[in-house]
Amino acid sequence: MTEHSLVTALRAHEAEMIDIRHQIHRNPEVGFEETRTAALVAEKLRAFGIDVTEGIAKTGVVGTLKGRLPGQRAVGLRADLDALHIQEVPGRDYGSTVPGKMHACGHDGHTAMLLGAARYLSENPDFGGTVNFIFQPAEEGLGGGKKMVEEGLFEKFPVDAVYGMHNFPGVPVGHFGTRTGPFLAASDSWEVSFLGTGGHGGAGAHLATDATLPTAQFIMAVQTIVSRNVPAIETAVVSVGSIMGGDPGSPNIIPSKVTITGTARSYKPRIRDLMETRLTALAHAQAAAFGCTAEVIYNRRYPPLITHAEQTDISVAAASELVGAAQVDGNVPAVTGSEDFSFMLEAKPGGFIIIGNGVASDGSFHNVHTPGYDFNDDILALGAAYWVKLVHTELAVGA
Repeated sequence: MTEHSLVTALRAHEAEMIDIRHQIHRNPEVGFEETRTAALVAEKLRAFGIDVTEGIAKTGVVGTLKGRLPGQRAVGLRADLDALHIQEVPGRDYGSTVPGKMHACGHDGHTAMLLGAARYLSENPDFGGTVNFIFQPAEEGLGGGKKMVEEGLFEKFPVDAVYGMHNFPGVPVGHFGTRTGPFLAASDSWEVSFLGTGGHGGAGAHLATDATLPTAQFIMAVQTIVSRNVPAIETAVVSVGSIMGGDPGSPNIIPSKVTITGTARSYKPRIRDLMETRLTALAHAQAAAFGCTAEVIYNRRYPPLITHAEQTDISVAAASELVGAAQVDGNVPAVTGSEDFSFMLEAKPGGFIIIGNGVASDGSFHNVHTPGYDFNDDILALGAAYWVKLVHTELAVGA
């Protein structure tokens, strides 16, 4: 298929997008600490002649651009800014300069694509209405999207619809995917502490209430929530992420406290409720069986990301015009990852789309949140073109 003229036009800004992406990649900043990244975004937006508001949710930035055609509608386009606490593999000339931190989810690329679209639209404002370019902090676990909404994002910058996009390793370059309804899962974290007396593991084990015993039983029992409590036709995940207890320097001491943490994922409120209820009940039951007590903290972090039908159709139409309908899947499988763009979709109608980050000829790829991952610069122009086409579709060029 011949490259769409809009993608070709965005390639005129490709070198700048690559430079922006590499600058951000070299200087990763984690949630609510994205001061340098936010300053770069604001500087670029102002250079494009776009009105800028800074300091929303501490390090969030919003750029506002009005088209030169008549129109009262407004759309929001959102990119995320933050990096992760991961040590990057060495060898890239634009690799992270901050030990223990890297852009392992592609937010550097998301930011660069949206800035590329902002520049093109500022130079070619052939649309009717308003575009709000939303650069959100702290997507990775800290709920920056929620904080932006709570601080009045959509009261200050009203929109009729809001859209998000995320790169997806393993999907070929030139392909897009989305779905209507639940797309990404609710993300909850939990912590269970088992409390006993502890004791001497050699001379006094029979005198101790041993917190390691309910811990071991609970780790096995918690897996029955999905296999025996959640209906087989529903999707849910419960995983243990850490186990903390005792001291390696004192292997003969039975710890008086063992703490387990983990994650839970689901799509439907009743399944979410069920997992919290059963996890709590199992913890207390296992503790009681061994003469211990349990403390349970269940934290509902991100709601499921649920797209809206009208905006999903608009997303599919925009992407299909760029790459052809055969390369746009409008009914991809739901993903049990999570995204705090879900808070924005709870507040406003909108859509969310994935853009292929590429896959090697042997089928291999580095997934997000791994040290070997890198955003693919080859999709910057296409991603920026998608944003522009979405604006043209939503804000009715030629209508």
